[in-house]
Amino acid sequence: MARIRLNRSARSTSDRVAEENRRTFRRHGVFVINMIGSPGCGKTAILQRTAQHFGGRLAVIVGDIKTTLDADRIAQGGIAAVPIETGGSCHLAPSMVRDALAGLDLAALDLLVIENVGNLVCPAAVDLGEDIKVGVLSVPEGDEKVRKYPALFLRTAAVLVNKVDLLPYCEFDVRRVREDCLKVNPDAEVFEVSATTGKGFEAWLEFLRRARR
Repeated sequence: MARIRLNRSARSTSDRVAEENRRTFRRHGVFVINMIGSPGCGKTAILQRTAQHFGGRLAVIVGDIKTTLDADRIAQGGIAAVPIETGGSCHLAPSMVRDALAGLDLAALDLLVIENVGNLVCPAAVDLGEDIKVGVLSVPEGDEKVRKYPALFLRTAAVLVNKVDLLPYCEFDVRRVREDCLKVNPDAEVFEVSATTGKGFEAWLEFLRRARR
């Protein structure tokens, strides 16, 4: 029986494409964020509000298993948005991001956000070529997520705790979440925000300005 020798693993191919993406982004001077959070945590709403402060210099690649609903929401605000339907995959792959770049004018951008498929597990370990990962939690989800899914928060430069306007109606210990984040990753910055009211966004926007510099 003939044997087939595999010289490259699927992971090494993925990493190679991620590096190609990273070189493309750096060549155009674009800072790239890989935003990861559960379905319904408010990633799209956060991006809609964030984009208002970048004057057309921000674009979004939106990953979903099915439909372009989130990308359509972002585009309705005049923001460049490229949808990716994974068809079942629980996270975006570097090759998907590479192909989506054909729909963007990178030379016109300062910031590109890749809104990953709603999932706290699978996207955490996959490099898409981004500069940083940002995790998103929300108050209605409960305050134990960092303890249950530490792999993501180990890799995040920032964590957004969204929907803080709902704190009076939910059992959620913000201090515990902050402590859990810093225990896993002492370098992570934690922001308490509300995409509905705008609370906490100035600190988040200042973080983006610093990170890009």
